[in-house]
Amino acid sequence: MSRRFFAADRARDTLRRGPAALGLLLALLLVAVAGAASARAEDSPRSVLLATTTSVQDSGLLEVLLPVFREQTGIRVQAVAVGTGAALRMGTEGNADLLLTHAPEAEKTLLREGVVSERVEIMENYFVLAGPSDDPAGVAQASGVKEALRAIRDQEQPFVSRGDDSGTHKREKALFRDAGIDPDLRWPGLTRTGSGMGISLQVAGQREAYILSDMGTFLAFQARTGLVTLSRREPALRNVYAVLIVNPERFSGVRAKEARKLASFLQGVAAREVMGQFGTERFGRPLFEPLASLPAIAAP
Repeated sequence: MSRRFFAADRARDTLRRGPAALGLLLALLLVAVAGAASARAEDSPRSVLLATTTSVQDSGLLEVLLPVFREQTGIRVQAVAVGTGAALRMGTEGNADLLLTHAPEAEKTLLREGVVSERVEIMENYFVLAGPSDDPAGVAQASGVKEALRAIRDQEQPFVSRGDDSGTHKREKALFRDAGIDPDLRWPGLTRTGSGMGISLQVAGQREAYILSDMGTFLAFQARTGLVTLSRREPALRNVYAVLIVNPERFSGVRAKEARKLASFLQGVAAREVMGQFGTERFGRPLFEPLASLPAIAAP
């Protein structure tokens, strides 16, 4: 593994150690992301660079899926978990071969612009609004997530936001807007971590705050946070994950052949079985729900 991707692994380890290591984390990630394109040139052709949201990394799903793919194909996957916003930017700059993200509108924009050549939805779960068990804002009694967010804001209850342009942060901002609240407005109880889902959940647990999280990472970190889910499933909270292949006609260094093999694997029976079972043994329910095999949507 190149020194740049060793730096990325070190960065993920730093993330798990807590907010105090954030400065080192950012420095290491800058090294990893800035050198992504040249790192691919140094590596064996039997490798592919996947830029991904932190939720599939923090939940542990990639640690199960990617070894299966390598065993089947011999292709090594270098996964850089930087959050959806940063992953999409890596795609825009041609610094990844494919992306695994959960921000449909932003993904479709890259598809329309020809930055990515294909997009296929592979799995879903639901965002949850979580908080302390005593639920001082009465979120559990709200008719829906919009009313719940209004109650949290009106009462200036503690709320933790990732604030990092991730897929979760994008959805959080959209939900606040739908609730008639300026998502950039601050109030005394608001904390923006600028970090991934795992760190943000732990901060919310320490502060007994409300937080929007994807279900997979929430369950993986629940024992450490003491938070409980307070929302119910509703269309506004549906969370779809998609694979996007960076357009090789725009970026000559993209390993499109290997990227398509990984995308096909993530659509296939073996991966869907893993997704459908992942988390069941530990949590009594899967963290993600695989979607029926769908055709890829190609760029116009």
